[in-house]
Amino acid sequence: MSALVVTPKIHPSILCADHGNLRGEIQKLTDASVDYFHIDVMDGSFVPNFGCGSEIVKLVKKTTDIPMDVHLMINDPARHIEFFCELGASIITFHPDVDRQPARTLAKIKEMGMVPGITLNPGTSIETVKELLPLCGHVLAMTVNPGFGGQHFLEYTVNKIRHLGELSQKYGFSLCVDGNITVERVQQLFPMGVTNFVMGTALFQDNYLEVIKSIREVTKCTQ
Repeated sequence: MSALVVTPKIHPSILCADHGNLRGEIQKLTDASVDYFHIDVMDGSFVPNFGCGSEIVKLVKKTTDIPMDVHLMINDPARHIEFFCELGASIITFHPDVDRQPARTLAKIKEMGMVPGITLNPGTSIETVKELLPLCGHVLAMTVNPGFGGQHFLEYTVNKIRHLGELSQKYGFSLCVDGNITVERVQQLFPMGVTNFVMGTALFQDNYLEVIKSIREVTKCTQ
């Protein structure tokens, strides 16, 4: 029996798209066969910036059939789960350190038919969230501090990602990384068990098709 070939899933970050031609960007990315659209929702409180609001989520939903991965960078995320479910999110991740009952919130996301997940900041240790991992279908590991695009990749996060890759095999969640992810980073992290990659600047500053083609090629060599 032939081995199962795993291909990395690409999540373009809508935050880094050209918002002056957002519909066109969404359509071009759809044509490039990306796997998810990653939408950062920021409240200006949990992180010092404001991010994608409901109108952007609605535009993505209206323009493409590709599923949406919604990252809630907001305080008290449980209050907004139903809202983003109704907008059409397929995956919702939130930061458990600002949720009073993160296990309950994960259960609510799952009950509403979405994939539940948590996001770990660079400074958040696995030890503090290990009880939640069996409840997750998706874990997002930040390799920059959240809130802004264009930051440098934090090298000290690699050991945590390697450990999360091992735990993803044990618990069955998909492991995603976000923060200055380039083709070279995909090549480095894919063998560690990372299957999903949020891409911003490295994708939007170049030809979508060429970047995605390069990712498919470099990851073939690691299997």
